[in-house]
Amino acid sequence: MNANNHNDVIWKKSALSAASGNCVEVARLDGGRVGVRDSKDRSGAVLLFTPGEWDSFVGGVKGGEFDM
Repeated sequence: MNANNHNDVIWKKSALSAASGNCVEVARLDGGRVGVRDSKDRSGAVLLFTPGEWDSFVGGVKGGEFDM
């Protein structure tokens, strides 16, 4: 999906992002979906997640599942 389809939503990025601003942004979309886009390419592709997928991802991050 293209980010231009979601200009009316509020995109947020972490307060801990690098000073260069190169990071990802997330937004709550219709139906509880969550969109993720590259902050350097705001008109580019958007990854879409269902509420369950997003909750699983956030739980994995908080639980250290993706630690290297």
